[in-house]
Amino acid sequence: MHDHAAEASLFKRRALFTFFCVVALLSVLVTNLYHLQVESYKDYATRSNDNRIRVVPIAPSRGLIYDRNGVLLAENQPFYSLDLVPEKIANMSETLDELGKLIEITPDERETFTDALKFHRRFKPLTLKNQLTEEQVAIFSVNQHRFPGISVEAGLKRNYPYASQLTHVLGYVGKINTRDRAQLERNDQWKNYAATKDIGKQGIEKFYESLLHGTPGHLEEEVNNRGRTIRTLKIVPPEPGQDIYLTLDLQLQQKAVELLQGHRGSIVAIDPRDGGILALVSSPSYDPNQFVQGINSKDYSDLLNDKSRPLINRATQGQYAPASTVKPIIALLGLDEKAVTEHTRIWDPGFWQIPGVERKYRDWKRWGHGWVNVYSAIVESCDTYFYELAYKIGVDPIARFMEQFGFGQNTGVDIFEESAGNMPSKEWKRLKYNQAWYIGDTISVGIGQGYWTATPLQLASATAILANDGRRFPPHLLKSIKDNTAKIDSPINELPPIELKNPRNWKIINEAMRQTAHKSRFTDASYTAAMKTGTAQVIGVAENTKYDANKIAEHFRDNALVVAYAPFEDPKIVLAVVMENAGWGGANAGPVARAMLDEYMLRDTWKPTP
Repeated sequence: MHDHAAEASLFKRRALFTFFCVVALLSVLVTNLYHLQVESYKDYATRSNDNRIRVVPIAPSRGLIYDRNGVLLAENQPFYSLDLVPEKIANMSETLDELGKLIEITPDERETFTDALKFHRRFKPLTLKNQLTEEQVAIFSVNQHRFPGISVEAGLKRNYPYASQLTHVLGYVGKINTRDRAQLERNDQWKNYAATKDIGKQGIEKFYESLLHGTPGHLEEEVNNRGRTIRTLKIVPPEPGQDIYLTLDLQLQQKAVELLQGHRGSIVAIDPRDGGILALVSSPSYDPNQFVQGINSKDYSDLLNDKSRPLINRATQGQYAPASTVKPIIALLGLDEKAVTEHTRIWDPGFWQIPGVERKYRDWKRWGHGWVNVYSAIVESCDTYFYELAYKIGVDPIARFMEQFGFGQNTGVDIFEESAGNMPSKEWKRLKYNQAWYIGDTISVGIGQGYWTATPLQLASATAILANDGRRFPPHLLKSIKDNTAKIDSPINELPPIELKNPRNWKIINEAMRQTAHKSRFTDASYTAAMKTGTAQVIGVAENTKYDANKIAEHFRDNALVVAYAPFEDPKIVLAVVMENAGWGGANAGPVARAMLDEYMLRDTWKPTP
């Protein structure tokens, strides 16, 4: 017999338990619905919009670069590129093969793309081929349906219309690499390059990257679940980079390039009134445009292995013995320290000896100059006079005085590619070689040789200080900045002047340089100039051995140097010329200095040569 009462009681308990379970589950569901629909509404609404709205960064146009007269030196030109999104391509190798049947893809382009793919995020587009022709764009557009994940993108590329004439000043832009990105991330600037593929690599382009780059904008698009654009919701335009004007004078720059054609060397011209660089040329040079879209490995290898080293900026990185070009400054120190006076005469028999030492330090003129004072010593570049003067002064006072003229330290010019050169001293030699300083070392410094090295820019800057009677303006290339509202001149930075015990000594030295110019290269000039030539030994010549350039290899021959300024009464341009292995300074670099000063002082109207 069934116990109906017990069964009814069991059923009621089970029904009640089930009811409470259903109520509990419904409570959990309602609670979660409330959490999702009310408490977390904003969060999930934002996530929904993120899936529905796509934000596309827009690259800013890079600022333009002009010379001091408004001539365009660096511009932006439109171009087309072929971009791939790796994650949307099932078989990359087959896709590239099929694509190559439509558009020529060189082995070098394919190899570069494959190498970059290893370090690239698969959901971001990567460029396969740059600078597509209009015909290639048309061919791909017709066949684009066959290549999902591949598209033709339009953009602006940097172009340098004067190519190699300005490379070592302007530098160039190139593709952002892993090192560039790491640097941008460290500086918290990576977000500003979301839509940009290029960055300044050298020269002005690198130094003023923050001004030239601009600020990116963005485009907000509504997309469906397949990622197709439905409509554009919002556009925030980018802010273009600022245009900058340089102190460069393109006409003078082109003249310097012309004069150095076929030679290794450098020419630097400075306006001594504010330190603005008028010309800065390093020869040989190279075309920066080949770096903009990525130089191929063969061309880059050729540049690296070129014995003439075109990649080196000789104007700011070339380190040369200054030779006789610094004799006027050493004479200035001698006058100020009263080691000599304006009327002190020294007998030059063609050599000089340290007291008590048999070795003879030869003058360049084997039979000597006879009696010389400070004027004739500079005009004739008498080595014996400066041997004696350096011996009397000592190397450390020379080093301290020369450091005021910028030797042995960076000039602070606004490009990163600069060497400090070397201004030797007793302490320097002890630290460098753990050796004592010898009197013979001082004698070599007295004529700008030995351990002393300087860059052409340092020589020009030091000569500008001399021409300015001690006023100092660091050399610079930036003249002004232009944005959407105004053109703002860069402030002129003047350092404390060099103070002499007797200010008249400036006049004595500059007069000697005027006499040098008048005697050598500027006798028939319609303006008055001042100059000093120099001939720097590259290798030593044994005592009693005559130097014969025809009997030694070309790269062992002397370097030719000149420093000059004009007009003498009110200097407006200072010049330094260094020609590697060209031989005698006055004979080889002298005519170049005269041609440069003529170009600047006697100019009329002109048109830049593209």
